[in-house]
Amino acid sequence: MVKHQPLQYYEPQLCLSCLTGIYGCRWKRYQRSHDDTTKWERLWFLILTLSFFLTLVWFYFWWEVRNDYNEINWFLYNRMGYWSDWSIPILVTTAAGFTYITVLLILALCHIAVGQQMNLHWLHKIGLMTTLITTVVTMSSIAQLWDDEWEMVFISLQATAPFLHIGALAAVTALSWLIAGQFARTEKATSQMLMFTAYLAVVVALYLVPLTISSPCIMEKKALGPKPAIIGHRGAPMLAPENTLMSFQKAVEQKTYGVQADVVLSYDGVPFLMHDKTLRRTTNVEEVFPERAYELASMFNWTDLEKLNAGEWFLQNDPFWTAGSLSRSDYLEAANQSVCKLADMLEVIKDNTSLILNFRDLPPAHPYYSTYINITLKTILASGIRQQAVMWLPDAERQLVRQIAPGFQQTSGLKLDAERMREKGIVRLNLRYTKVTNEDVRDYTTANLSVNLYTVNEPWLYSILWCTGVQSVTSDSSHVLRKVPFPIWLMVSTKARKVLGASGGRGHRGGVAIKHVIHTAGGFLQEGSVGFSVLLRFFTLCIPEPCNGKGLKHLLHNPFLQVALLLPLQGLGSLESTTHVLFNPSNFSIFLQWKNTFPDLLLELQKKQRT
Repeated sequence: MVKHQPLQYYEPQLCLSCLTGIYGCRWKRYQRSHDDTTKWERLWFLILTLSFFLTLVWFYFWWEVRNDYNEINWFLYNRMGYWSDWSIPILVTTAAGFTYITVLLILALCHIAVGQQMNLHWLHKIGLMTTLITTVVTMSSIAQLWDDEWEMVFISLQATAPFLHIGALAAVTALSWLIAGQFARTEKATSQMLMFTAYLAVVVALYLVPLTISSPCIMEKKALGPKPAIIGHRGAPMLAPENTLMSFQKAVEQKTYGVQADVVLSYDGVPFLMHDKTLRRTTNVEEVFPERAYELASMFNWTDLEKLNAGEWFLQNDPFWTAGSLSRSDYLEAANQSVCKLADMLEVIKDNTSLILNFRDLPPAHPYYSTYINITLKTILASGIRQQAVMWLPDAERQLVRQIAPGFQQTSGLKLDAERMREKGIVRLNLRYTKVTNEDVRDYTTANLSVNLYTVNEPWLYSILWCTGVQSVTSDSSHVLRKVPFPIWLMVSTKARKVLGASGGRGHRGGVAIKHVIHTAGGFLQEGSVGFSVLLRFFTLCIPEPCNGKGLKHLLHNPFLQVALLLPLQGLGSLESTTHVLFNPSNFSIFLQWKNTFPDLLLELQKKQRT
């Protein structure tokens, strides 16, 4: 009689099959392996990690520069010769690439967690290299063509750094379990120490990074200056075609402090408003005068300019994605806008609005090349606008302008020191927001000089500049910024003290105790920095009231706080019990010192609260 061996039954492992299948197309059990990952696959994992951080930086950069999307599109228009909205396609592509790389990295980390051999599929390798090369080329191109835009990253960190820092701490805390598992599985002591040292270096770096960043919005409420005045950039270009009469009427309706306009002199001596050198972008000159489409705007007579439509492009190109929100009447009005005279614009704004005037230089062949300043001044003075309401920006013939119109506010578009500005009679600066620092603004304010920054469209950027003390900003989105009642990112240290203290003076003493503990534990946190503010708020959220034994135990087991205090491995005690043979306690004296000292610091806080 023949005996048959029963077939071996394998329980289905759906999650593991999906994990190895999506990452390496190994869907079958026999295709999987618990062997060590090959050196080549480790190299691909390093490339994947590098790609993740690069795409993260690029994605963060492109998301934060949305304040300048229109400016970027205009820059590319001048380079390529035709208008197209590049901002949204680039954002979508960047988000897709970042998501793809992030998913691959999570799958790779899951392989490590379950002890599976990594084997990235060749299609993923092609996708990974394509994403990496595209990101590097795009970042290099931006750095070469528009390096000034990278300043936005450092400005944005003044608002986002606390939240990015907490997110990074959460990620490192989550990775601690993975690191601990790898540490326990590793047999070589050298590899263990290398792994531990690398992880500790990352945690220490995360702990010290906030010390390099400060924010002007960490202040007492009473120290906050007045809300910056809002100046409409070429009118209200999100609500109407730029530099048209409708655009300036909308700016007046929004009760802006002022408007900014670009003045050009026609060939027959009529001042009109146009930003570009040519008429191609903002008029239908290619339809009406196709043979003159690339001709300078200043070489057209006013009789020819009157024939052009200056509104249809706004509805077709929709540069700010706002044309669809216009009412029926506004839509029809925008479609019928024409090139605007300076005199007509002055008639609209002269009663209640200030004006920043910028000029487009005329070619030497222009008949009014040497007298265009006089003609423009005559037009402004004849309008009846108050001289004190005009901010004169052109540097040419400034002495002549001062003689004819002494009441004009002389404004410079170049960054000068305060003493030189006084010598030239300049009372205001008009600069791009990336060109000045917080210290510059304070110095100019101390010297009684006003600063106007352009172009500020996002509320978070407006909030940062508000905290800095900027007097005014030029904006495309005046209708949005006027609704910002208070800085979005104001971080007030007194709030933490009030939350901690029960009432009145006790809250103040609690805040002092918190600060004392932070300085005692950290030893190097600068009060007023982002790191100090975040940690101060974190203590406020974590320390229970009253600070009893149960609360202390809960606090010491809080993974976020352990990360912040160089104790990144959650449940260090349990890890000590399972890996004590591998550890030499003398090598971790710093950790043990922190772990043993911190309860004493909290008891000290408890005493201070009771007293």
